[in-house]
Amino acid sequence: MIRDVVIHMANDQPLRCDLAELPSAADACLVCTNVRSLDGKKPTFIDRSDSWFLFPLGRVLFVEMPAGAGGEMPGDEAAAIGPGAAGPEPELEVDEDLLRRIRET
Repeated sequence: MIRDVVIHMANDQPLRCDLAELPSAADACLVCTNVRSLDGKKPTFIDRSDSWFLFPLGRVLFVEMPAGAGGEMPGDEAAAIGPGAAGPEPELEVDEDLLRRIRET
């Protein structure tokens, strides 16, 4: 379960929900539950917030998944998401001979 995902749909207000899983390229719908507005209130078109909902991917512009929401980026199974995840960059050594040749030209 991927929690607190924001779905941005065409010509509609964004919705916050929980996804069962990330959609694949073969999916036609986005499967989610616990649908609510960004301020946490139940939208008017929902009778029971504990139901499962299918949103057609043709209407979804993009899905915003906060870092640490529980999902993994496709193709990035081992890497952590976030600033500083790759570690500090190594210090580069200055090649004085190369710099001297550049200055001479």
